[in-house]
Amino acid sequence: MTRVQTSRHHAHLAASNKSTPKRAMAELRHNSSIGGRATPSPRKRDDVTSPLSSDNHTPHDDDDGGRDRYPRDRFRSLFSNHFQLLDDSARVYSQNFKILLFFITILAFAGMFTVYSVISHLNAPYLCTKDGITLHCPRVKEPPSLWENPLSATTSWKPCAERRIGSISGLPEANETNGYIFIHAEGGLNQQRIAICNAVAVAKIMNATLILPVLKQDQIWKDQTKFEDIFDVDHFIDYLKDDVRIVRDIPSWFTDKSELFTSIRRTVKNIPKYAPAQFYINNVLPRIKEKKIMALKPFVDRLGYDNVPQEINRLRCRVNYHALKFLPEIDEMADQLVARMRNRTGSPNPFMALHLRFEKGMVGLSFCDFVGTRGEKALMGLYRLKEWPRRFKDGSHLWPLALQKRKEGRCPLEPGEVAVMLRAMGYPKETQIYVASGQVYGGQNRMAPLRNMFPNLVTKEELTTKDELDSFRKHVTSLAALDFLVCLKSNVFVMTHGGNFAKLIIGARRYMGHSQKSIKPDKGLLSKSLGDPYMGWATFVEDVFITHQTRTGLPEATFPNYDIWENPLTPCMCKA
Repeated sequence: MTRVQTSRHHAHLAASNKSTPKRAMAELRHNSSIGGRATPSPRKRDDVTSPLSSDNHTPHDDDDGGRDRYPRDRFRSLFSNHFQLLDDSARVYSQNFKILLFFITILAFAGMFTVYSVISHLNAPYLCTKDGITLHCPRVKEPPSLWENPLSATTSWKPCAERRIGSISGLPEANETNGYIFIHAEGGLNQQRIAICNAVAVAKIMNATLILPVLKQDQIWKDQTKFEDIFDVDHFIDYLKDDVRIVRDIPSWFTDKSELFTSIRRTVKNIPKYAPAQFYINNVLPRIKEKKIMALKPFVDRLGYDNVPQEINRLRCRVNYHALKFLPEIDEMADQLVARMRNRTGSPNPFMALHLRFEKGMVGLSFCDFVGTRGEKALMGLYRLKEWPRRFKDGSHLWPLALQKRKEGRCPLEPGEVAVMLRAMGYPKETQIYVASGQVYGGQNRMAPLRNMFPNLVTKEELTTKDELDSFRKHVTSLAALDFLVCLKSNVFVMTHGGNFAKLIIGARRYMGHSQKSIKPDKGLLSKSLGDPYMGWATFVEDVFITHQTRTGLPEATFPNYDIWENPLTPCMCKA
């Protein structure tokens, strides 16, 4: 064969090799169309010649010892390589599908979390459904004990403060009086009430005669009320005659009555807070024996609880729950208010009394932040600077202090917060609510969320005519007495902040048998929940229900220095 022929022969072979894959694919499609299946013999991957490799191999590069490949082997190699490409594509597709599925799963979880967060945010208790200044919270199923405590939890104790157990060891003999004591009962009605109870107890401790206490003019209310303008003096003196001798006025033989109010020689001023009984015997009694008549000043919280004989505590309960009776006209007006509350719908219904402590003085004294405009807060700052300059200073330290106090539950609840709490407890929109409070700071705008959520909300002014209240208006303390009695006789009592009024109401309702609910909010829990943007309504309702199951005036064990005005259980009540 000549060189030209040889060259043409190689060119022909090269062309044949180039067309081989096309022919193979055509045959494959043909075989597939008639149902035939190609079954190449199994070979190792390394034995398959790549279609991209050169046809010029050296003998030592081949696994078969360097023998020339037949056209049939080349076809088999191409056929096998096609399936390898298909397998590789399937593996790549499978891997991509898994990655895509993974990302879709992540996105699905993220979407579900986002939807949950949005729903939780929209259902947050401080939002509920907000329409202007109106809050629409979901209705909660009313629990069976909505209006009274479970009977099983209220029958183990009964009041027994009226029991008198002989003489008290360690106290002076009761043959003759050791002198006269005189006190100014300071503050509002309920602080004055506590001072009167303590004065009777101190007179008993020292075997002294008590001059009827004077109700000192309150600096806030500017009230000029006397003891006999509020309380039944005859009943007070007669009921306690077996405990303490009480006289209406300063003895006639003491001619200079003004000296009793002004003279340092006639005043005991160094009495510590929550002093024990022994302090009075050791330090006050000798001066009374010497001077025959002495004034005790100041007299707020000047007698302890756990450092006096139990009979003294029981005596204080006798004064509070039995001896101190309001005048008949006050009792009668209060009974009318209660009757009107129970029959406002034309049929008997239970009602709630709400002691809403959000007056300007309370907001200022608390030094807490509140929901209000920038102008309101600026004016409150000026008010605090004027009334409490030492505490206010320059005001820079007040913001961190306000946040800390709110977290600790030491701030008065605002009307809107009270509304959300009551709805979470299960009280429906139709609930009849009597509001006992002074002028709410912020007026009707601040009351709007509470009034809109509970429209059946009234005050004593709305339950009475002007003429009915006119006889009580000359003594602000008389109006406070009406609120006291209506709260005492309500089906449910709710306090919003501490104070002597709430303590005395809760204590008296406990003394009456624990059956009436007296709700003392957990303000720390409410502050935390209402400030959590992710707190859902259902979770909030559950937290409020569980936490307040034990905060409804049920019997509680007392502990050292516990305030007997709020919990008279141990000294003044006995096992049933």
